[in-house]
Amino acid sequence: MSDRKELLKITIHSYSDRNYDASSEDISRRFVIPINPESFTKNYKIELDQRRGHGNHGTDPRFKSTVPEQLKLDFVLDGTKTMEGYKYTAEDKKEVKDQLAAFLSAVYDFEGEIHRPRFLKLFWGEDMKFPCILSNLDINYTLFNPDGTPLRVKISATFLNYLAQQARTAREKQASPDLTHYRKATASDRLDLMTHKIYNDSKYFLQVGKANGLTSIRNLKPGLDIYFPPFDKNEA
Repeated sequence: MSDRKELLKITIHSYSDRNYDASSEDISRRFVIPINPESFTKNYKIELDQRRGHGNHGTDPRFKSTVPEQLKLDFVLDGTKTMEGYKYTAEDKKEVKDQLAAFLSAVYDFEGEIHRPRFLKLFWGEDMKFPCILSNLDINYTLFNPDGTPLRVKISATFLNYLAQQARTAREKQASPDLTHYRKATASDRLDLMTHKIYNDSKYFLQVGKANGLTSIRNLKPGLDIYFPPFDKNEA
């Protein structure tokens, strides 16, 4: 058992690559939250289709998608040098304005090469490893020097879980007939067989052909992306 008693701080790693390639991390932008929050909030949400048909009084909500998880952190940036447990950094970063500039550089500032703010990972010990992007930021200035420069800032930041498309597809492995699917046709593919594989029933192949504007359902052009919409089997 380790005897280490070091208090681990939440650390934000900043990447230019959406796949979080290690070579794309700018270590100079790595930001350590100076004092850990007392708590943090995770938000989970499911999108449901609650539309009702004409004449129907009730509704049977249908699953549409799982909204990416959100993580909300509230923490303090301090320049008074009086807060117990606060991780004061190098001399040029002790002022609140410098700490705030370093935080914004990591999570918010526009990156010209990728035409957007950077991709992030939040680490806290062994239990938190959260790939994300910043979705909302509130900055509340609460304490000032006599000349008006800030001495303390309260940060409320919301981060949206982010996975690149390839990683998301591999993790979800969606196979439900109630969800939208895309498949790339090969020379040996037949629409009726592809339809059966998606819906476990080939009777939808005419509707799939119509949804894709196909003039022929027998000869599929190799490389063609075929759209398979969700069907309600109870209405078929």
